[in-house]
Amino acid sequence: MSTHLPALAVLLTVLLAIWTTVLVGNARRRHGIKAPATTGNPDFERVFRVQMNTLESTVAFLPCLWLATHYWNPAWAGSIGVVWVAGRIWYAIGYMQAAGRRDGGFVVSSLALFVLLGGAGWGLARALLGH
Repeated sequence: MSTHLPALAVLLTVLLAIWTTVLVGNARRRHGIKAPATTGNPDFERVFRVQMNTLESTVAFLPCLWLATHYWNPAWAGSIGVVWVAGRIWYAIGYMQAAGRRDGGFVVSSLALFVLLGGAGWGLARALLGH
């Protein structure tokens, strides 16, 4: 089971990306924002920023998850990856309500990312040094 946690984290990340894409499409229709516009209504702009910020964070998260899984510990990496996803969901829900409500989820997902980065770096350094 624990060796499958990284795959679960990746699957949840893909679902998160799809969810935020659907949210943006719905917000475009609800607020009359025609593509390619990305401004025009603060409620839409927050939903759009949730999607963009999540995609930006995913670009750093997935390689860190993979490296931590391979060089550190798959069970820990996968568990922390699931925490990252939960933090991003918390971030998204909070940010869509009000910009100031995004902080808790941002902190959780950022801490998870940095733990994965640290585990990946530590494990890779040990591998390079032959330990």
